[in-house]
Amino acid sequence: MTRAGAIRLSGWLLALAVLALPVVAVLRGWLAAGQWPVKYLTIDAPYTHVSAAEVAVAVQPLLQKGFFAVDLQRVRAAVAALPWVAAVEVRKRWPNTLVISLREHQPWARWTGNRLVGADGGVFSVPAAQMPAALPRLSGPPGTLPEVIAFYRSAVAACTPRGLHVAGAQLTARGSYTLDLSAGAHIVIGRDQSQQRLARFLAVWPQLAARHSEMFVYADLRYANGFAVRWPDAQAPAVTPPSTPSAGNT
Repeated sequence: MTRAGAIRLSGWLLALAVLALPVVAVLRGWLAAGQWPVKYLTIDAPYTHVSAAEVAVAVQPLLQKGFFAVDLQRVRAAVAALPWVAAVEVRKRWPNTLVISLREHQPWARWTGNRLVGADGGVFSVPAAQMPAALPRLSGPPGTLPEVIAFYRSAVAACTPRGLHVAGAQLTARGSYTLDLSAGAHIVIGRDQSQQRLARFLAVWPQLAARHSEMFVYADLRYANGFAVRWPDAQAPAVTPPSTPSAGNT
């Protein structure tokens, strides 16, 4: 291409750009200024803890600029910030609908600091008034949740066949475990050989239960060769299972 041709081509391109700018500006203003408003909001949710009204209130301020100008990322963030929301998907449906799909957290247990543990193991918070009551109570130092969950599940698996229903597990900063039973009793296990000590206690529990009509109040498994049990009846005779010579009433 000659120099003259290049100059002519540049001139044409410049002219087209000058003509296109007003058109683009008009279109941008037309599309973003509410000429295509969002008229409908479709929400796909289980509605167990999150209501359609809550979602609508959260996203309404973000829908004022029209269908094409809706920022999906901001809408997603606004919905995700609501209590109980675990995951959110947002999409536009031509010509005037915004579709929001959300998944709620499934509470599985309570965790230290009045937080909740979801079925997926994630921790989340909800308003105190919405805190479920009938959940296992787990507690422990920061970073120990997986360990506490694993111990709790193993304790439930071991205790339930023996008729002992575990309502919670506590781990202290020193690594000592305590189990809380639904009947109100507590089993202090300690930090060393926790699984073995619990298994030793459960092995003789049927014999102990057969001698008492009431549930024990407290069981201390932190002995090298046995355990100690305290019963509601202070006058109950001491029990020394053959397999645990140091066990008895306290």
